[in-house]
Amino acid sequence: MDFEAARKHMVDSQVRPNDVTDPRIQRAFETVARENFLPAELRAQAYVEREIRYAPERSLLTARDHAKLLDALDIRPGDLVLDVASGAGYSSAILSQLCEMVVAVEDDATLAGKAQENWSAAGLVNTAVVEGPPEAGAPKQGPFDVIVIGGAIEIEPTALLKQLKDGGRLGAIMRKGGVARGVVWRKSGDAIAAHEAFDAAANTVARGFTRPKAFVF
Repeated sequence: MDFEAARKHMVDSQVRPNDVTDPRIQRAFETVARENFLPAELRAQAYVEREIRYAPERSLLTARDHAKLLDALDIRPGDLVLDVASGAGYSSAILSQLCEMVVAVEDDATLAGKAQENWSAAGLVNTAVVEGPPEAGAPKQGPFDVIVIGGAIEIEPTALLKQLKDGGRLGAIMRKGGVARGVVWRKSGDAIAAHEAFDAAANTVARGFTRPKAFVF
């Protein structure tokens, strides 16, 4: 399979036509080898237009949803970014092309180790992983300009919002009642406001962000 051609087709068919005009984001999706962050048996599916689950409660978002979320966050070259529920490291690899430093947080030691291997193989030097519960973030490494959650969520990420700098942004795919939307929270002083940016298609809820089941008599 010609993965390079598949990457270009992914950008041309899933990223550019969906109002993602930032050339830095387009270039990141076209240059980061998505297939290398998947198990061998899933690599042939790397560029299909759907979410790819590759581990329990870990998936690659569709390129369309992922790119639109990053575009909505207005990531700048000097930003410090927290990548939450980072899995095998693809989302961090994309972010590394857009900002100064990426701190990833992952509670699965095997996936965290795989992410480090993947980044080393790709020659990335501005990524680091912290092992721990994704919903707790990485307060010792913050505060952050941008926080991205690598999967759908069902609850507001309260602890993560406290780790934003003034002017910081947090982006995630929020699922409510079977409907998914890309949401951006922005911090201004002591206030935080949420904005629904686009309709999304994410189904895999990241571990630590599921809504508690209500008790029924």
